[in-house]
Amino acid sequence: DALPILVRDNPSAANYEELGDLYMDGGGLELARDAFNKAIAARSDTLDTFYRRGLCALQLGDAAAAIPDLERVVREDPDHDFHRAGGLLAHACALAGDKEKAEALFRKAINSSTLSETYLNYAELLASQGRTAEARQWAQKVLDKEATMPSYLRRRERVWFQRAGEMLKRLPA
Repeated sequence: DALPILVRDNPSAANYEELGDLYMDGGGLELARDAFNKAIAARSDTLDTFYRRGLCALQLGDAAAAIPDLERVVREDPDHDFHRAGGLLAHACALAGDKEKAEALFRKAINSSTLSETYLNYAELLASQGRTAEARQWAQKVLDKEATMPSYLRRRERVWFQRAGEMLKRLPA
């Protein structure tokens, strides 16, 4: 509650970044994106601010707006957020309709990442192209990881396991 007042008194880029994180964690994605916009306007050299703004745009359904931010992040730090940035850039391209670019980016991402989110987003792209067998393989890879994960990771990955199971039920065998 004190942070918005602090930002009003001291509208520094760092304070806007922190406010954006706070709003994002609380689900206020529009407010978070606005705070990240202000942080970038004040100081446009913090890579994570572009990343977080891209995440907000993606979660708000604005894939086209997410692409430039995620491209910048991946160009400057291909490993950002444990390779998640590259997978999200591929996903944003797929959602924006650039399936060819998305596939190339997904191929690159899956060579360096084992994130369930990336695997499932790739499976969604494949399914949208009618490549059902491949989509099922990538969804199954997510489920295959569950058996060897420690319980704390299984809890964190539960949403991806559920999505993978739902995808396998939805796709013809």
